[in-house]
Amino acid sequence: MLDQNIAREVLQEAVRTGGDFAEIFVEDRIDNSLVMRSHRIETVNTGRIHGAGVRVFSGVNAVYVHTNDTSREGLMACARQAAAAIKGGSGCIVQPFHAWNAARPEEILLLPTDVKAALKAEKLHAAEAAARAVSPEIVQVMASYIDHVQDVCICNTEGVFVTDRRVRTRLSVNAIASNGTENQTGSDNPGASMGFEIFDHLIDPENVGRTAANQAVTMLHAPICPAGYMPVVIDNGFGGVIFHEACGHSLEATSVSVGVSEFSGKLGQQIASPVVTAIDDGTIVNSWGMLHVDDEGTPTQRTVLVENGILRNYMIDRLGARRMGMPITGSSRRQSYAFAPTSRMRSTFIAPGQDDEAEMIATMGDGLYAKKMGGGSVNPATGEFNFAVNEGYLVKDGKIAHPVRGASLIGRGSEVLLKIDRVGRDLQLAQGMCGSISGSVPTDVGQPMIRVSGLTVGGR
Repeated sequence: MLDQNIAREVLQEAVRTGGDFAEIFVEDRIDNSLVMRSHRIETVNTGRIHGAGVRVFSGVNAVYVHTNDTSREGLMACARQAAAAIKGGSGCIVQPFHAWNAARPEEILLLPTDVKAALKAEKLHAAEAAARAVSPEIVQVMASYIDHVQDVCICNTEGVFVTDRRVRTRLSVNAIASNGTENQTGSDNPGASMGFEIFDHLIDPENVGRTAANQAVTMLHAPICPAGYMPVVIDNGFGGVIFHEACGHSLEATSVSVGVSEFSGKLGQQIASPVVTAIDDGTIVNSWGMLHVDDEGTPTQRTVLVENGILRNYMIDRLGARRMGMPITGSSRRQSYAFAPTSRMRSTFIAPGQDDEAEMIATMGDGLYAKKMGGGSVNPATGEFNFAVNEGYLVKDGKIAHPVRGASLIGRGSEVLLKIDRVGRDLQLAQGMCGSISGSVPTDVGQPMIRVSGLTVGGR
């Protein structure tokens, strides 16, 4: 993708005016998508993203310039523009490259770009048919399929020269149930860093369709959730979105390094219950958030953020490391070459504990069982959050009574962490797209079932 001699020229030009570090990121990516609605394929799209960016540091100041012209002339023009904004620094010497290929072809058995659209459409038809078969109350189903193959090359003045291939595939189903006067929706959206073999090893389209439809039908017949302060059990998988949003973003150097996180300066302090250990891991093979190397060319790693309630680490990119005086953690990510990278989550989850899941509910008294979480909002500076519960059940005297809809969970990340009194054993991950200043990137959220001793539940 990038000739090493040209890369050296570009980097030398980028630091010519005094920059003390420079980096090139080159990307070539193919995206495919199909969308099905009302028994028919509505859209079939294929797109290509191709371009590069040059970033220059001088101390803790950074300049990023990008282009879709990856010729020598295009890259040199980027380098000159970036260098023009950096003057009077200490400068640096471009070190000899240590070239290597981070890709692991054995992880991808069937490249999705080699699969015909008709075979991909078959998966959508199967998912839709299964969803509609759940109940005559299912009145609409939208199924979508996406895949991408991204090739990158990353090099810098410190001698890094690495190439990598990232492959991801995902199926999403949204079902709508109606009784003629009101509608409720359900969804399921599994994906992984895998090729089309994902449908042989991980995803059953019919099961995805049924899961989405059953959720919609269940919520259609559920009464409105009562509001109040109560114990809440949050199920595994996508329940981890609360830690991701309410706490995870506050542990990224993006906010910590500039002092706008509620967890700034708290390393070594207790920020969670002793039963909580939280991890960000980019090394889980085939996981949605997996990376061999991050978008700065640093090998990814397993980073323990919270250990038995004690804050042990942050997620740190190269610029954050300079600001904080701490090691980088292979957590730098970007949506595409059009974005400068920054610290981001990969697969972020609460680690398995020792508690029995049935006991959590049996001993909670009256409360809420949040089986499936939805989206929400959070303020990273304060940790205050508000999340929808897509599928919830009222618990009476330790027994699940009946489903409820319209529930939301309201609180503050740092307070919720301290109120987790049970952590189950069955860890599951769920897939999503996370947005931040470096764009939208695929991430896993996850946890075992957990119990929060008290939490404000919005309802009626």
